[in-house]
Amino acid sequence: MSRIGRMPVVIPAGVTINLDKGNLITVKGPKGTLTRKLVDDMNIAIEGSEVLVSRPSDLKRHKALHGLTRTLIFNMVEGVTNGYTKILEINGVGYRAAKAGNKLTLSLGYSHPVEMIDPEGITTTVEGNKITVAGIDKEKVGQHAAEIRIKRKPEPYKGKGIKYDYERIRRKAGKTGKK
Repeated sequence: MSRIGRMPVVIPAGVTINLDKGNLITVKGPKGTLTRKLVDDMNIAIEGSEVLVSRPSDLKRHKALHGLTRTLIFNMVEGVTNGYTKILEINGVGYRAAKAGNKLTLSLGYSHPVEMIDPEGITTTVEGNKITVAGIDKEKVGQHAAEIRIKRKPEPYKGKGIKYDYERIRRKAGKTGKK
């Protein structure tokens, strides 16, 4: 058995989960609603205040999908109760971020400012050199944060660029003069 897959997903107070035909799961909570179509092979059951996921056989495919299905449901429940955030830091002389409406404008040393529009369900806020990406869908929050970071990845010589707040940039020594 999958260690993660056999753990039940506890449904907290204020969260409702509906399971329709074809493993279409809808999770409603205080922060919003998430809907996802899960693989038909998995057996999903709602018993009391828990969601249980089981696999029909011990095929390699079913073993792989067992823990994944349970984790996707858990992430949906966590998202509608607490939400997800990613924090990015901008380092570099003249590198700035500004927010106007749902448009994030980044000045990253290019000849033009980079403008990004927030996807539906995702909000970005700017405080000094920190950009906070928040939302209820873990996948969308991580994807949007990665798209912002890729606009100017951190470089190893001076550490300039956009990085996650927990990320450490491995620094390299620069060139040395003639001896």
